[in-house]
Amino acid sequence: MGERVLIALGGNAMTGPDGNAAPDEQRHAVEEATRHIAALLARGHQVIITHGNGPQVGNVLLKNQLTADVVPPVPLDWCVATTQATIGNLILNALGGRTAVVVTRTLVDPADPAFADPVKPIGRYFTEAEARRFERLGETWRRFDRGWRRVVASPEPLEILDADAAAALMEDGFTVVAAGGGGVPVVRDPDGTLRGVAAVIDKDLAAALLARAVKATTLVIATNVDHAYAGYGTPDQRPIGRVTPEQMRALQAEGHFARGSMGPKIEAAVRFVEDGGERAVITSLERIGEALDGRIGTVVQTGGAALR
Repeated sequence: MGERVLIALGGNAMTGPDGNAAPDEQRHAVEEATRHIAALLARGHQVIITHGNGPQVGNVLLKNQLTADVVPPVPLDWCVATTQATIGNLILNALGGRTAVVVTRTLVDPADPAFADPVKPIGRYFTEAEARRFERLGETWRRFDRGWRRVVASPEPLEILDADAAAALMEDGFTVVAAGGGGVPVVRDPDGTLRGVAAVIDKDLAAALLARAVKATTLVIATNVDHAYAGYGTPDQRPIGRVTPEQMRALQAEGHFARGSMGPKIEAAVRFVEDGGERAVITSLERIGEALDGRIGTVVQTGGAALR
């Protein structure tokens, strides 16, 4: 009997090689990604999949912005839910068999400091005049080198609210797709009501929460490199193999992992193991089978692991 594995697919697995999010490019990319996942299923592993959705949400936002004077823009949480269903449909068609998609909500704290200072850029660049027009619709925009861009909060994920549904489907033998894009961000009001908010949740941090909630033994964070690296981009660059959470925390403290790229993946991997997960692996999508066999990849694991 294989392992229960959560695979977090990066945004590059959902678009063409150049980041193109045209429908045919997305379909081809998903078919390629699921080919590697199907190989794991054939080996007896039980798999739950989560994925990024940045380019797809960006496309929906652009449609909102271009038609704002004709059709009322839909809120950001609706955009996340829409892309969960769209990407999920592509995975259903590509993977086939007993596969199910769960539209998944992620609980965040309305008092999270991120809401007071939104800094996560989303969507395309616009002129200042256009940005001011969208600000009148209640959005927050900031100036960057290439123009004006909408910014939203990126709060800490607290709970994957629909993890029980995903776990039940797995118990019934389904391969499950859940928490796409980090989940639809929601807050709980004092009366217990849940409502969506304008936020973007880091998909890797959400993946770590989901993996623990569905009792996955292994979290695999699929990216575009075979390993995480210490000293990346320097003459002293070296791949990180097997490492304990404590050793990885030390590397974090030394500043080896950029906040906007490898940083969240490292944090998610360490959190998963610190919270009781068996191991977390960071590697390329093409080599996840080898990584599960311990032959490649960065592996965060407690007990007897040694930095190499």
